[in-house]
Amino acid sequence: MATRKICGIETEFGIVHRGVEESNPISASSLLINAYLAHVSATGARGPAPKVGWDFEDESPASDARGIVPVGAMAPEVETHLVNAVLTNGARYYVDHAHPELSTPECGDARSIVVYDRAAEEILRASMTAARGILPPGEELVVYKNNSDGKGNSYGCHENYLMDRATPFGRIVVGATTHFVTRQIFTGAGKVGTEAPGSSSEEVPFQLTQRADFFEEEVGLETTLKRPIINTRDEPHADAQRYRRLHVIVGDANMSEVATFLKVGTTAIVLAMIEDDALGREIAIASPVRSLRSVSYDVGLSATLALADGTRATALEIQWELLDSARKYAETFGLDCVGAEVGAEVLDRWESVLAGLEEDPMSVAAQVDWVAKRRLLEAYRERTGCDVGDARLRALDLQYHDLRPERSVSSRVGLETMVTAAEATEAISEPPLDTRAYFRGRCLQRFADEIVAANWDSIVFDVGDEPLRRVPMMEPSRGTAEHVGRLIDESRTAAELLARLDG
Repeated sequence: MATRKICGIETEFGIVHRGVEESNPISASSLLINAYLAHVSATGARGPAPKVGWDFEDESPASDARGIVPVGAMAPEVETHLVNAVLTNGARYYVDHAHPELSTPECGDARSIVVYDRAAEEILRASMTAARGILPPGEELVVYKNNSDGKGNSYGCHENYLMDRATPFGRIVVGATTHFVTRQIFTGAGKVGTEAPGSSSEEVPFQLTQRADFFEEEVGLETTLKRPIINTRDEPHADAQRYRRLHVIVGDANMSEVATFLKVGTTAIVLAMIEDDALGREIAIASPVRSLRSVSYDVGLSATLALADGTRATALEIQWELLDSARKYAETFGLDCVGAEVGAEVLDRWESVLAGLEEDPMSVAAQVDWVAKRRLLEAYRERTGCDVGDARLRALDLQYHDLRPERSVSSRVGLETMVTAAEATEAISEPPLDTRAYFRGRCLQRFADEIVAANWDSIVFDVGDEPLRRVPMMEPSRGTAEHVGRLIDESRTAAELLARLDG
């Protein structure tokens, strides 16, 4: 049976320092996060654990799932000198290269991901407010949840899925590539124009995704240069004998909660089908990179893709076939590996969105970002009479991703929500109950003064009268509220907790 699909999202946010002659994104990102840490510390609210550093012991971005790193490949550099905070909800909030980045805690299903992705937005909003309080008059840090600066630079929204180490990587490549190329029709955040070399905005006035322009390879290790559809980074952050972590870099950051739900939920089911060898007919796309852009540029959803078996199909037709296989998979294997109830909702919403896209894309404007954005832009063009190359359309595109409540356009276009304000507020400081993030988050809430460092798969304690003690967390499905909740609650100190763990 397929491994339980514990998953997470890492979002790099765009940032601008307004009111200064030259905006430095690295210093702006550091200022933003430090302002949040100071604000939470001063108010006594739960949130970050300021004295707990990130433990880089297990960082190995150069490990390649293919076993060897091809000559010339450049793995991402690990930056250990920039701000790195661990939050009491189990998340990581840090400066990655030139962006503020927030990685959600490990989540047990797609709905939990939506809750913590929404909490991440609230944390970034609180950070902007905190920064405003310490900046000189006239200056402001502005954060965008998008993936492109419009000048040829892109930043990612990565997904992570726990998978069985025994699944052949080649089988993952074929099955997942087909899904990643075609899922853009409901996961794309939409973009005015193109940044692909050799293409012009006259040829591509609008496309489905923020990221398709920036992918150059089918399979590879890199994440910032020569980006691949399938990333081969082999860094499981778990028992490497049992698990791999599929690190997905080809998705957009979504403003639509339903799009985030479908992005993660459908992918988790497809990966489960790959593990159980239940994907049905093998649908291999003949030219994945070319097809990635072809799908993104096809706002009519009518372009056909060449398949390796010599036939052709649209992205919509391929997604219908994947959904049909998923329905049969659910009947035969069940959906416990993605959460039975959540999995059933994913299937229903998947079908509903595909039907809407097929009948009239505008009918899913409340669920699909690119549709909502395109409707907004078309309405603006009709109102103003501007042409497709007008700079005001690019500005409106950017404003769709603006996280400032008073400037956000996406919050005013009628997107359906799945998360209540109360759920999002709680998730800012409380960890998920059903993964090891619970142990990390609750230990940070209770014993932060006795913790020196933490990361995804361990916590390092300093209880004073013995050497530093590393507690491994190599099993992502353990350390839950059910497993350790009572133990943590009944322990008065970290030393007592460690003693009881030993017992």
